[in-house]
Amino acid sequence: MDNLDVYANTQEVIEEALTYLGYDRQMLDLLKEPIRVLTVRFPVRMDDGSVRVFTGYRAQHNDAIGPTKGGIRLHPDVTEEDVKALSIWMSVKCGIAGLPYGGGKGAIVCDPREMSFAEIERLSRAYVRAISQIVGPAKDIPAPDVFSNSQNMAWMLDEYSSIREFDSPGFITGKPLVLGGSRGRERATARGVAICISEAARVRRIKLEDARIIIQGFGNAGSYLAKLMHDLGAKVVGISDAYGALYDEAGLDIDDLLDRRDSFGTVTKAFKNTITNRELLESDCDILVPAAIENQITAENAERIRAAIVVEAANGPTTSRATQILADKGVLVVPDVLANAGGVVVSYFEWVQNNQGLYWAEQEVETRLETVMRTSFKTVYETAERYGIHMRLAAYIVGVKRLAEAVRWRGWV
Repeated sequence: MDNLDVYANTQEVIEEALTYLGYDRQMLDLLKEPIRVLTVRFPVRMDDGSVRVFTGYRAQHNDAIGPTKGGIRLHPDVTEEDVKALSIWMSVKCGIAGLPYGGGKGAIVCDPREMSFAEIERLSRAYVRAISQIVGPAKDIPAPDVFSNSQNMAWMLDEYSSIREFDSPGFITGKPLVLGGSRGRERATARGVAICISEAARVRRIKLEDARIIIQGFGNAGSYLAKLMHDLGAKVVGISDAYGALYDEAGLDIDDLLDRRDSFGTVTKAFKNTITNRELLESDCDILVPAAIENQITAENAERIRAAIVVEAANGPTTSRATQILADKGVLVVPDVLANAGGVVVSYFEWVQNNQGLYWAEQEVETRLETVMRTSFKTVYETAERYGIHMRLAAYIVGVKRLAEAVRWRGWV
């Protein structure tokens, strides 16, 4: 039976990585869970005058290396377990990229799609007030995540600055440019994935200009990635959103699809000949990019995946058993903690620029991002080759190693 519990799966990989590194049970006991998880309950006045009480979370996995860092998710189905798993993933991402952070993650249980603009503003500000004592530029630095964006970050920055009584641009990343945001931040995740696709194609000797690519998910990362791949000459043969999928062996017109998206970013409802997301995953391609939600490739469908390379733009799209099945088939899986790290890398750049008061041109951001992502891929790939293991375990070995070393040097374990 495939285990779909992402938190339990994450803990299993952490344990396996620490075993390879030669650490004992004490290190696992410390790193398998966040050192701090805050649950908050806060009231928000709605437009009709009623008051709703919302639940929020902020998890800080480990701050041995430096302040924790991670997004704030607004979603009706998010749980404390999700937030804890995501905070661990952020630690691993930061470790792989060599950033001076531990992992953090936040969430509010809500559906912003059913709330007004003014209600979302009051929600954002109330959440910051509730968690203000444990966050800050040198403590824990939030960022956007699912259903949150630069506008949420601007409101949160303003609220935090009011509480602290001074301007704190380094408190949060993913901000609008005029409030200290970084150029290149909005497309950073997609650019990081694109660089990993390029590196994976190179090591598997697939010419990127001739590659057939399927991107499951056409949200922020997926749509930017489709455009990047299309402009590089690759043939994007499939895309999907929450309502279905499109597949065409001759290649899709990505510019037309981007133009036809509705206000929620979906496009497949405009077409009649759609297929399901599951059918899209099992369609023929060279490179498959899960860019939607978790647990999309499982033990049930892994054998039917026809791609030579899987690059995970989403968090947790492939289960542990499915990863092993794909590895046994010779499929190269570039894991989420490596592939989608572009967002946190450019968030780090934003924090650095805020601290310096010196802001970079977009070309400098992109050049620095490319250097970090290509170096990270090389390190993880070479670790996988050296140990004879799949890239997910190799990525955790690389990411956890820096954290464990920081813990040891501090004398915590």
